[in-house]
Amino acid sequence: SAALASTTIVGSMLSCAQKDRPNILWLTAEDMSPTLGCYGDKYACTPNLDKLAAEGIRYTRCFANAPVCTPARSSIITGLFASSLGSQHLRGIVPLSARIKGYPEYMRAAGYYCTNNAKEDYNFATPASFWDESSETAHWRNRPKGKPFFSIFNFMTTHQSQTRYEGEEFDKVNAELRPEERHDPAKAPLPPYYPDTPRVRTNVAAFYNQVTIMDEQAGAILRQLEEDGLVEDTIIFFYADHGSGLPRGKRWLHSTGLHVPLIVRIPDKYRHLAAKTNGLSDELISFVDLPATALSLAGIEPPAEWHGRAFLGAHKAEPPSAVFAIRDRVDEVLEMSRTVIDGDWQYIRNFMPHRPRMQRSFFSELTPIRQEIRRLHAARKLTGDAAWLMAPTIPVEELYNLKEDYLCMHNLAEAPEQLDRLAAMRQQLFDWMLKTRDLSLLHETDMLHRAKGRMPFEFAHDDAVYPMAKILGVADRVGRGTAHIPDLRVALSDADAAVRYWAATAFAALGSQAMPARTELQTALNDEWPWVRFAAAEACCAIGLEYEAVQILAAGLMKRDIITNLHAAQILVVIGEKARPAMPHMRQAIKKAEGLQDHGWYMREALGDLLERLEAGREG
Repeated sequence: SAALASTTIVGSMLSCAQKDRPNILWLTAEDMSPTLGCYGDKYACTPNLDKLAAEGIRYTRCFANAPVCTPARSSIITGLFASSLGSQHLRGIVPLSARIKGYPEYMRAAGYYCTNNAKEDYNFATPASFWDESSETAHWRNRPKGKPFFSIFNFMTTHQSQTRYEGEEFDKVNAELRPEERHDPAKAPLPPYYPDTPRVRTNVAAFYNQVTIMDEQAGAILRQLEEDGLVEDTIIFFYADHGSGLPRGKRWLHSTGLHVPLIVRIPDKYRHLAAKTNGLSDELISFVDLPATALSLAGIEPPAEWHGRAFLGAHKAEPPSAVFAIRDRVDEVLEMSRTVIDGDWQYIRNFMPHRPRMQRSFFSELTPIRQEIRRLHAARKLTGDAAWLMAPTIPVEELYNLKEDYLCMHNLAEAPEQLDRLAAMRQQLFDWMLKTRDLSLLHETDMLHRAKGRMPFEFAHDDAVYPMAKILGVADRVGRGTAHIPDLRVALSDADAAVRYWAATAFAALGSQAMPARTELQTALNDEWPWVRFAAAEACCAIGLEYEAVQILAAGLMKRDIITNLHAAQILVVIGEKARPAMPHMRQAIKKAEGLQDHGWYMREALGDLLERLEAGREG
């Protein structure tokens, strides 16, 4: 059963030894791949974390469950996948079910003083019962005498927003570092998917500057622990919340977006809580394992219903054979992809393969590397691997040998000798989606509609409300070619809106090959739900029915719901010249979006750019 009510907090802590429990300290960095000296990065300057790694365990295969903050943090705080909770869309706030407990609640009930300094970002409002203190002044030093503590310090220093400086600002920050800590852009390591230009090099060097500054901040907290005489009483974790904020890190499901550093230092007095307390571990670790591990180290049995398992402590469980991760809406970008990693191999299924690799997004467009890639692409100066990010579509499936191709540059999904592996990993991924009741098979608005004010988790296991296997069967036809057209034509008139949505999306992905479904798609333009109408409209634009379709999309720009507006706008941007009849509505939408942050940017900038091109008589 998915119900968490069966595990009461009090019941779970009965096995918790009351004496001599370790303090637990978590140091967390934002937006950072394993760019540390201890992970073999020679350009990095991270003496404090390198020292921590030398005294502890360095995990080489730890992966975030999502390549962006809120779904990753939602999984960490609850021990459940964000896609099972409905908290998978960035800043898509959902109500918290009374059946969901955060791991700090279990620790507090067992006598721990729990503090968070300071980021939460769980995609639901934080209950007062989660933390003793969650603020920029939260600290173990504020605890009542004699209490063990669990404390988090979150460093924003490496966050995407902090790494964008160039020119004089770069020289100033570099100059504030000691000579041996400074990063020379000429020596910056560039992955093959970046063009080699001074602007790209400076952006990479700026990111490494921030890593060095963060390392010093981590060192300051560790020195406070020493000053308090608590080093040998405290188990210390360091990890990052997902890959770096540079393009193809954060927001991407490849290893560069999910693989993160994880260091754990366990004092001698607690060495019985781990098989070993120093050196390397290649055990597969997933973020949903972190809360179970924290409880296990505190002597508390983790709830059996959690998706994660303890990798240390009294309740350590067997390592998994694979880890899983999700990619859904991030800011204005509507997308859905899923991945499974078994350690040596990674499989990705992209359910919206007709979208570009690097869709426009306000927050990320401020990144110098992104701007440089777009500039060079417009000038037709990108070739080979450096053009990877500007591909106009995405493969339906991706398969990578991480041992030989860590950067995931060589997709083996169509290699004949890998067909068995591809099929096995696809099945493994779909089994996981079904088992964990992945809610992203519902359009975000559809998910919230079915939830009726509850947390979507509450209905996820009810097949009457969410016939998931049936919906997945249709969603998996997206990008699979014309052989599925007969089944998709039938699916367009199914009673369930999600089935109709994925059928229409599959036709949109087929482009001009969707012509045999012309009659059904025309009917779908009048569907009761906007997300079905929009997907059908995109398909209709490729088969000569654009006039009617564009009217549907133009009307979508005027709806009061911003997710609906974004969906319509995104398709108008994609269809380019065919969006011309919607120009008056675009102007209205741009005016309506003035003053709106984040999502409003897409309406202003992306629609504005399209409008300019249409007004100039150029094609989209």
